[in-house]
Amino acid sequence: MKLYRMKSFQYALMTLITGLLIVIPVSCNDENGEALPDPEYAFSVPTEGNTWMIRNPDADLPQVSNPGDLSWSDPELIFRTYFRVEESGELDVGIRARVESGTSVLETNFAGQTGELEVSDQADTDYYVGTFDIETPGYYYLDIKGISRESLDFADVGHVLLGGSATGSGIHYIDEDYYYWGRRGPSVHLTYDIPDEASEVRWFYNEVTVPEHNDVIGSFYMANGFGQGYFGFQVNSEQERRVLFSVWSPFETDDPSEIPEDKRVELLEQGEGVTVQDFGDEGSGGQSFLRHDWEAGTTYRFLLRGEPAGDNRTHYTAYFYAPETGQWQLIASWRRPETDTFLTGIHSFLENFYTRTGPLPRKAYYNNQWIKDTSGNWYELTRARFTADATARDEARLDYAGGFAGEEEGFFMKNCGFFDETTDIDTYFTRPPLNEQPDVDLSELP
Repeated sequence: MKLYRMKSFQYALMTLITGLLIVIPVSCNDENGEALPDPEYAFSVPTEGNTWMIRNPDADLPQVSNPGDLSWSDPELIFRTYFRVEESGELDVGIRARVESGTSVLETNFAGQTGELEVSDQADTDYYVGTFDIETPGYYYLDIKGISRESLDFADVGHVLLGGSATGSGIHYIDEDYYYWGRRGPSVHLTYDIPDEASEVRWFYNEVTVPEHNDVIGSFYMANGFGQGYFGFQVNSEQERRVLFSVWSPFETDDPSEIPEDKRVELLEQGEGVTVQDFGDEGSGGQSFLRHDWEAGTTYRFLLRGEPAGDNRTHYTAYFYAPETGQWQLIASWRRPETDTFLTGIHSFLENFYTRTGPLPRKAYYNNQWIKDTSGNWYELTRARFTADATARDEARLDYAGGFAGEEEGFFMKNCGFFDETTDIDTYFTRPPLNEQPDVDLSELP
């Protein structure tokens, strides 16, 4: 539970002033930059887990990095710290900071209200930023920019300090138990209901569309998940995007070199241009990927086959259809030992695998899901359960959502970006059937 509450005192509630602004300045620094009040802060938000360096924040996809990845000596870099306020009221904001030498002048910005302060202490010192009226609970951030400095970096800001009646119901932020996973942000999933009349599942078909400006570096839009692996596409860097298909080994380890030979996932076939390798750090197994410059705003099609091959082994094969090529492409076919099953655990997920892009929102639409069973019948999947990972369930981050977006879009999932929308975990959603059976000749697949 990452809702931090006051223990030693309570603040009185204040009368709210209705209006159009979310935050109204009550007081700030004087014209000489000298701190005015010296409030008692109830919460200390560590910047180590809650801050990113941002350049061009108004761009469709801003440039972001983790603090420590570069020196804070560029006045165009914004030092942005996120937290969630759970109650309307008065919010006192401060920082705990120091400089290596000399004096630095910093510009602060909270909800559009700016101020200046000087940091000249070489030991951690509390500096008052301002007091503001919070009318709407939700995620907020404090921006700090450097104006002038006499040392290498503008300042070492260790904490953002919060107090006032708006903190009476607690503050959400990422603590040391979740510095890594919290910076990555919550992962979200859709698990599809299989019709009762279907027999065992041999094929799983899905369509995924990433809206424009949602193709954030570090995103994995996983289309066809199953009990032993996953299949989808990623944004790996500004220059590279991949279609990825992986199958776990039944041997539990994060180091693929430890897998005994008789428990290794065996490659049967790989498509043209596909790279094959081991993977680890999340279990281990066989990984195959195709470098493909897929585009946001375009719908891509994913097809997966899974069936027993005898001798307690199962074959898994993945195919990808891109409108740019106009044909189905084989990604790979793998044989998994100690496995005798058709496809189970049919699902999709959306995750961020780079901590530096945790403050950027991403979204994807998942539509027209179908399975084909062992009796040769196609069934459309129109009901799904929305779930999330421990980062969401432990409330380290609350910026996650999913559900039904509309007939044209289908189901959706969204995460990261510190938006205020949150979908209840374990909620079921239904989309209307499209009655558009997959247009694919399975006998003609490569």
